[in-house]
Amino acid sequence: MIMELNDFVQVFARQFDDTPAEEFTPSTVFKEIEEWGSLVALSVIAMIDEEFEKRVTGADLRGVSTIEDLYNLIQKK
Repeated sequence: MIMELNDFVQVFARQFDDTPAEEFTPSTVFKEIEEWGSLVALSVIAMIDEEFEKRVTGADLRGVSTIEDLYNLIQKK
């Protein structure tokens, strides 16, 4: 599935229950968000699998910093 970066940011933001969606931009360093943790990481991995039919690992998430970096990684897989 092809998804534009801004759409990906919105879908990514929905994985967070307590952080307002407007705090998310392509340049957001998602690991610095207070709510970020292992459960959100698992939600992000599941969302990518469901929306893109791509597999990312915890190591993949640790290897990127911003939402845009993650988007670009998914596009390369």
